[in-house]
Amino acid sequence: MKQTFRERETGWDRPGVRAVYAGSVGNFIEWYEFGVYGYFATVIAARFFTPEGGSEAEALVQTYASFALAFFFRPVGAAVFGRLGDRIGRRPVLVLVVSLMTGATALIGLLPTYASVGAAAPWLLTFLRVVQGLSAGGEFGGAVALMTEFAPPGRRGLYGAWQSFTVALGLLGGAGVAAVTATVLTEAQVQAWGWRLPFLLAAPLGLLALWLRLRLDETPSFRRERESAAAAVRPSGREVARAIALGAGRIMGWSAAGYTFLVVLPSYLQSTLDASFQQALIATVLANLGFAVTILPAGLLSDRIGRRPVMLAGALLVVVLALPLLHLLQDTGASGARQGAAVFCAGAVVGLMAGPAPAMLAEMFPTAVRHTGLGLAYALSNAVFSGCAGLVITKAVERTGNADVPAYYAAATCAVSVLALAAAPRVGRAAEREAG
Repeated sequence: MKQTFRERETGWDRPGVRAVYAGSVGNFIEWYEFGVYGYFATVIAARFFTPEGGSEAEALVQTYASFALAFFFRPVGAAVFGRLGDRIGRRPVLVLVVSLMTGATALIGLLPTYASVGAAAPWLLTFLRVVQGLSAGGEFGGAVALMTEFAPPGRRGLYGAWQSFTVALGLLGGAGVAAVTATVLTEAQVQAWGWRLPFLLAAPLGLLALWLRLRLDETPSFRRERESAAAAVRPSGREVARAIALGAGRIMGWSAAGYTFLVVLPSYLQSTLDASFQQALIATVLANLGFAVTILPAGLLSDRIGRRPVMLAGALLVVVLALPLLHLLQDTGASGARQGAAVFCAGAVVGLMAGPAPAMLAEMFPTAVRHTGLGLAYALSNAVFSGCAGLVITKAVERTGNADVPAYYAAATCAVSVLALAAAPRVGRAAEREAG
């Protein structure tokens, strides 16, 4: 392919730019919706899970259970759509999953509530969450495979980091829309119908994502693998399973600490520390800003010094800082500036893990099983440690009365990631040689 001098100089070729845009927009929508669901958890609990005379605390637990259920369908989606992506290509699968994902999100904004249809309301919501979970399971593997397989040599860390960066943008977008909704409308209006607006916004975003993905070419790595199947790197099923388990362990800390600090935080601040809805959203915006600021530099740094050193630094910082940062939030005498700096810092250290992680996962699997392998590693980690974060933390705080539970959860999972990052996968070495 002929390149202009500017393209050769930057290494940012036009197909690669299209791949980054097309892969990123789907990730943005996915995490925008998951963020919105988390930020409006208390409202959704009241609208869908609280019959007359029901407990608000129990309704919040049920809301997070529905949240977690969607995550447990992610591995199913990763296996089904990943297998398709490894057989027929990244592009057609990415078109399919973004259509399912955005359609389900928009439909949540149209659902009748418990007051209208009774017990059918939570079941309808849960069904749409399952559809989102299935489609999101295929989204990550396909998007990361797309971006890293189009990346120039020595730039997979930076290209893959855009996936994590658009996670941050999606969560920030969800927080921003939620904050504007809560500011412009009265609390009564938000409770009655305003919560629907952020979900309905997914429809035009989905049309944009569909347009971008329909204009994509198939990735060079997949085309080469299809044209020369005999030369493809095909590890054994045992090697792939081992790499999936190791990959899930490596990103366990990112999954758990990320959801603890970036999504569960609003409900925790409201239910445990008696913060207002607006205060909780502001704290979440600051945490996501810190997350966003470090992702791309971390991905770029990983291209120079390696993925694992950067991710290890982030995981170790969470282990050390999680409890002191949470205590600062709990301190009623601390200034707003210090507490804002604490949540910003919490997000920033998670970003150190999130930046290199997509490329690291992609390099653990050869092209023939990359969509499936990295998608399953990510989906399994998220199902257990992200999807359950709100449920585990809320229930543990409720039962023990210990407000430090979020810090213990984040620190413990990051400690496991430190151990996993110290191990070297056999499949990964072959995949890295194949990727160049």
